[in-house]
Order: sequence, then C-alpha cells, then structure tokens
Amino acid sequence: MTREELIKQIFTKKTFLCVGLDTDIKKIPQHLLSAEDPIFAFNKQIIDATAKYCVAYKPNLAFYESMGVKGLISFEKTINYIKGICPNHFTIADAKRGDIGNTSCMYARTFFEEYNLDSLTVAPYMGEDSVSPFLQYEGKWVILLALTSNKGSNDFQLTEDKDGERLFEKVIRTSQKWGNEENMMYVVGATQGKMFEDIRNVAPNHFLLVPGVGAQGGSLQEVCKYGMTKDCGLLVNSSRGIIYASNGKDFADVAAQKAQELQKQMAEELEKIK
Repeated sequence: MTREELIKQIFTKKTFLCVGLDTDIKKIPQHLLSAEDPIFAFNKQIIDATAKYCVAYKPNLAFYESMGVKGLISFEKTINYIKGICPNHFTIADAKRGDIGNTSCMYARTFFEEYNLDSLTVAPYMGEDSVSPFLQYEGKWVILLALTSNKGSNDFQLTEDKDGERLFEKVIRTSQKWGNEENMMYVVGATQGKMFEDIRNVAPNHFLLVPGVGAQGGSLQEVCKYGMTKDCGLLVNSSRGIIYASNGKDFADVAAQKAQELQKQMAEELEKIK
C-alpha cells in the first residue's frame, strides 16, 4: 500500500484506527474454545465487527508464535481473511525483527513475500544493514521503533549524547538516510504526550504508529494535538481496549462499540485539519 492510498483510506473512512490483534488463548471467551481454531474464530468475529471503523490491523506475532505451528496457521488464516473481506486495510506484522543483513533478508521474505503484509515493525539497534533489506520491497513499509510507551523506554531511548541529542532522535534522524516518508514509519507510544512535538521536529511528515491509547492510558486528543499533520500522519492502535472489552458472547458487539467510539473521536480530529 502506498502513502497516498493510506491517506485516502483515512480521510474516506474518517478514521486512523489500527486494531491490534493480540489474541491470547487464555483471554478469549470460553465458548470459543470448542471451535476447531479458537484464535481464528475470535479474530474473524473481531474483524467482522470492527472493519468499518478502522483502516489497519496489527497482529502481534508473539501471541501466535507462543502456540507453535497451530498459532502460525491461525496467523496466516487471519491475514488471508483480512485480505479477502477488507483488501484496502493496511496490515502490520508486529514482530519487531532486525538482525544482520542476511537474516533480515529472510525476515523480509517471510512477511513481504510469503505473507504479503504491508508492513513490519523493526528494531533499529543493529543499524542500517539490519534495516535496509526490508526497504527493498516496493509498496512495503518498515515501522521502526523510536520512542515507546513502556516503562523501560527511559533506560536507553532518552539518553543524551554530548551534544544533547537523545537516542530516539538520533534513531529517527539517522534512519531517514535509509528510507523516506513513503516507506518508513516510526513507533511512538501514546503515553509520551507532549514529546510528540520533539518527534515532529525530526520527522515532520512521517507516519507514526501510536500504541498505548486505551488500556495503557494514552490520550488520543493529546496525541493529535502534538502529532497530527496535514495528511493525518498517525495510525493509532488499540488492542486490549477493543478486543477484550468483553469476555462474554457479546465480545464482538462490544468490540464494535469501542472501535466506533474511537472512530467518532478520530473523525472530529480529522475535521480540524481539513
């Protein structure tokens, strides 16, 4: 998916919501456990319920890999289902890959050729040659970890060099030599609030994938105030706040309600930049 296509979807549907499919067999409703593939059964109903309120889906690989081959089959079925019923949705493999060049080439082949996903989250710690293999695919995106929402982000990401540049700023500035706003996004946690201003100082036009709204306490309005661009420039992810809003038989209906609530707020924010 190109940048222009993504922007068109956002303004047409009046949403920049990404639904995170962090599907845990221990958290899905009990009545689904008798299904042939409980994980896929859950995901299918979540997708059916939320597709009209979002522009992207982000399955987190750890939740599928934890179940071995069965989990990867569920993952593949989920991806194929998204492509089948909502082919214009942006797909993100949240796998946080990144390794020496030949290994990254294999990761890129896995997610961009075998699964044909639009994008992949990548850890930048090993530098240019660990990231560049993912950037060789036209129409595919690298989503680079920059400033995350977890407590431990302070351990490394905010450290400063002798010139006062923080590590996350160096990651963003340096990585723009490898890719551009047509094929690279950055992960910035919603809980960072006003720090989005600092992000926009070094990446004024790149899209940002923003987890942490909802269960993690991030404010959508604050993210938009400091991080939104004329093209929107945001994909705001919600996982637990949508998919686990209910653990009863009404889980899909409640997920739809939660997604719609966020979509309405996002539509209001998009009106401000028209």
